[in-house]
Amino acid sequence: MLRRLYQWVIDLAERPSAPWALAGVSFAESSFFPVPPDVMLVPMCLARPKLAWWYASLCTLASVIGGLAGYAIGALLYDSLGQFLIQLYGYGAKVDAFTQAYQRYGHWIILIKGLTPIPYKVVTITSGFAHYSLFWFVVLSVVTRGLRFFMVAGLLYWIGPAARVFIEERLGLVTAAFAVVLVGGFAATLYLF
Repeated sequence: MLRRLYQWVIDLAERPSAPWALAGVSFAESSFFPVPPDVMLVPMCLARPKLAWWYASLCTLASVIGGLAGYAIGALLYDSLGQFLIQLYGYGAKVDAFTQAYQRYGHWIILIKGLTPIPYKVVTITSGFAHYSLFWFVVLSVVTRGLRFFMVAGLLYWIGPAARVFIEERLGLVTAAFAVVLVGGFAATLYLF
């Protein structure tokens, strides 16, 4: 079953509509959706390695725009939608501590959390809620999200065929590792705030 799912994702990544799906997932992940864009970026870079840099650019742009939507949720809709999303992901009790941390370490929070598997939507919504500088939020989001997606694309571009063979030969292990990183990101957010 896992192998069929993998092949379905690879086939999906080769479709002309795949960049739109990648942009949609990148946008949504930065504002409300729990699944990171890597689930689309990795197979797309493996399916078409020559387009890896384009995919990373698209992912970065859509993620920053989605981050602005998350920022707006935090700044304008926190009492309704923002608080609902934060509670949904289990971070409600940590928002006050996170907001206080922004007063001292705002730049570092965005830079570090944007590179890690910690859900970026928590950063975007709380940035708006804490009224963090919108200018610096955008600048730091471009840096951190761009760095993250270009690192993934670069690795897959340079070692693409070997990475594809590695993933296909160890699909169960790779899937388990990805799940551990994803769940670990959520868990780290709960305990680090």
